[in-house]
Amino acid sequence: MNTTPDTPQRLHAAQAQRVTPSPKAPVSNTKVPVSPMTHRVHTSGVGMDSQAIRFTMVQKIQAQGMQDPRVAEALRAVERHRFVDSALVPQAYEDTSLPIGLGQTISKPSVVARMLALLCEGRSGKLGRVMEIGTGCGYQAALLSHIAQEVYSIERLRGLHDKARENLRHFRLPNVHLILGDGMLGFPSGAPYSAIISAAGGLSIPQAWLYQLAVGGRLVAPSESPSGQQHLVVIDKTENGCVQTVLEPVLFVPLKSGVM
Repeated sequence: MNTTPDTPQRLHAAQAQRVTPSPKAPVSNTKVPVSPMTHRVHTSGVGMDSQAIRFTMVQKIQAQGMQDPRVAEALRAVERHRFVDSALVPQAYEDTSLPIGLGQTISKPSVVARMLALLCEGRSGKLGRVMEIGTGCGYQAALLSHIAQEVYSIERLRGLHDKARENLRHFRLPNVHLILGDGMLGFPSGAPYSAIISAAGGLSIPQAWLYQLAVGGRLVAPSESPSGQQHLVVIDKTENGCVQTVLEPVLFVPLKSGVM
């Protein structure tokens, strides 16, 4: 549920700073599991059901530098056209963001891949328990289900929460839990998380997220710099605190509190 520039570029120098988590913030959200149903995978044919289209999309993303095999496999497995409106299906596998309603968008595949690859960087095998802020249409949650043992995905807009549930009904995802709630508060009941990823950016990273991130865990999210420009940031939580690395400029929807 975000928007991104067409050609984000890395900053030449990463910046690092220490961040100290604050005490745990209470939250009253309720976990809503995705109803498991038959997973439909079309392995041949033409049109949007063809594996070849997804494979071509992944090849283009890999040509841009994304080489994590776990992320590539997830992108090949999840049918992106199931997460967009029927009128936009012909554009589903183009590297572009698309509207999903309520003023939100599904991110460009290359941007999603970039953030997931950062989440996986330096780790072998599957991630542990992951918290996603901003379920949107459910596409990234479906991808996360392939690279993480368990996924808690939070959405503040009821309309999108319901849409994600409907979109994910085509997949059997027993490790994905959809939550209608305030993402700025995180979801303490599922903490600690080995990874946290956000599809919205604010003036700073909420302290609740840092508190719920496990030692040794990693957070990837957009955040606004002092100059007012959003950048992608990576935060690694160590025994001595949190280290933040600032990466390329991005443009995501604003991070907001409350449930609507």
